[in-house]
Amino acid sequence: MSAPPADRSSSARPSDRAEALPGVSVILPVRDEEKHLAAAVGQVLAQDYAGPYEVVVAVGPSADRTREIADALAASDPRVTVVDNPTGRTPAALNAAIAVARHDVLVRVDGHSEIDDDYVTRAVDVLRTTGAANVGGRMLPVGVTPFEQAVARAMSSRLGIGSERFHTGGRAGPAATVYLGVFRRDALEGVGGFDESYLRAQDWELNHRLRASGETVWFDPTLGVTYRPRGSWRALARQFHRTGQWRRHVVRTYPETASPRYLAPPLAVVGVVAGAVIALVGAATGARVALVAGTLPLGYAAAVGIGSVPVGRGASWRTRGWLPLVIGTMHMAWGTGFLRGVSGEDARVASAGHYPGSARAPGERTPTRPATED
Repeated sequence: MSAPPADRSSSARPSDRAEALPGVSVILPVRDEEKHLAAAVGQVLAQDYAGPYEVVVAVGPSADRTREIADALAASDPRVTVVDNPTGRTPAALNAAIAVARHDVLVRVDGHSEIDDDYVTRAVDVLRTTGAANVGGRMLPVGVTPFEQAVARAMSSRLGIGSERFHTGGRAGPAATVYLGVFRRDALEGVGGFDESYLRAQDWELNHRLRASGETVWFDPTLGVTYRPRGSWRALARQFHRTGQWRRHVVRTYPETASPRYLAPPLAVVGVVAGAVIALVGAATGARVALVAGTLPLGYAAAVGIGSVPVGRGASWRTRGWLPLVIGTMHMAWGTGFLRGVSGEDARVASAGHYPGSARAPGERTPTRPATED
């Protein structure tokens, strides 16, 4: 692990400091990234940003050579620092990286992310121009197989994922949340950093606290980061189930955030399941009224099938064939997860409900001092 962060003060004249670009620390949480880590860090190092610059890689317990590769990257380039993330959890990795980062602009990038060479330059310009606490753009899903391409299409459509601009695009301006993010350190630390009791949805939860504190989260559609979709039906279902579970935790913690968009998938699950069960009972007993309930699952399936047509326009036949199943899986898995809520080990972590190192009692939402996570 590298030495503690250096003092961020400067002996330059005030006029020089005002004109200089702020220092940037790019933080990457990684785990089991042997195949992609060198390329990901190399791409981050190749950014055209002209100001002070470093990369901090937070490495979780891995079953491959991720730590060895990270250490080799740090040994070959003084701009790279490696820090341990013993639990392997994403919010823990982010705060561990922030704890040793030296600069006042913090750029989050993931191990599979792909960004344009001028991404950091443009994001810092927007950050300084708007005065926002966090600036981000679109998640750009890119699939290779027909299944992955169907997931990518669904994740960029209102039918599949809802209306958040970082998924579907839209005009620049204040937003509820953005993808990944480029942060002002003072704003991030002012609300206590990432809450490590959120194993999922930690970005959304942090952005909610930033906005509640009077800060602005800014969406810019010209900023995009490539995202690699899940490659199998099982992996997709598990991802959305867990996302739904943690969104339920968000709503429990912040009831004011409940919205029709979040309630639609669980209501769809209830309607489809209840309709199917009642229809089966009707078929067994001959009750015609009960058979009418079958219109609920059939109507849902028809709506997804018809709605998938414009989403798949221009795609291959195989991709279009996967789309109804993919969209239905996303809805049903997310809704089932929301109805279930967090459980098991996730529930134990979520019940901690505090920022590590803070004096905040469980249940309070504002930490008494900045803290790092995990």
